[in-house]
Amino acid sequence: MWPVIVWLNGTHGVGKTTTSVLVQQLIPASRVFDAEKVGETLMDITPGLPATDNFQHWPPWRQLVVETARRVLDYTGGTLVMPMTVLVEQYWREISTGLAQHDIPVRHFVLHADEDTLRRRIEGEHPVPSPFRLKYLEPYAEAARTWLHAEAEVVDTTHLTPAQAALRIVLRAAGGSSATPATPSPPPPVPARGN
Repeated sequence: MWPVIVWLNGTHGVGKTTTSVLVQQLIPASRVFDAEKVGETLMDITPGLPATDNFQHWPPWRQLVVETARRVLDYTGGTLVMPMTVLVEQYWREISTGLAQHDIPVRHFVLHADEDTLRRRIEGEHPVPSPFRLKYLEPYAEAARTWLHAEAEVVDTTHLTPAQAALRIVLRAAGGSSATPATPSPPPPVPARGN
């Protein structure tokens, strides 16, 4: 039996968006839900919400992620693949507790790579490396040391392609059930994103 949510966590730039597309292609009746879009909607409110450097600090974001996931699953069934960085333990607790209150099972994975590898990937992906992604390397390392790796299944992507990481996640998420991954079609191009 597939979990209802496959959450892909990890720092910005580790490959969550790319991997989520590949994971979705391998899980029957699944969809990708990027919770960053919820944050973008909140950022579009005029006049703006209280100033912050990260929309995750707004309590409505955490609540709306839970509610949106619940409503989509009520409507479509199947599995949601959710690529989203959450490095603050309290925020993860709010989201995971909210989903549990609606009896929504979650398999939480962290895409990991060592800091040198992450820095090389971030610095090599664009002519000008993303300052946003670089500034989250240390918060990710701190979260990994203190709580995140204990809360999730870690997939070390240092020596894996996104396709290999996706297959590893799907096989773990299937939990040894008789369900088999679907045969993926070639992935569509994935735009560079901040999540």
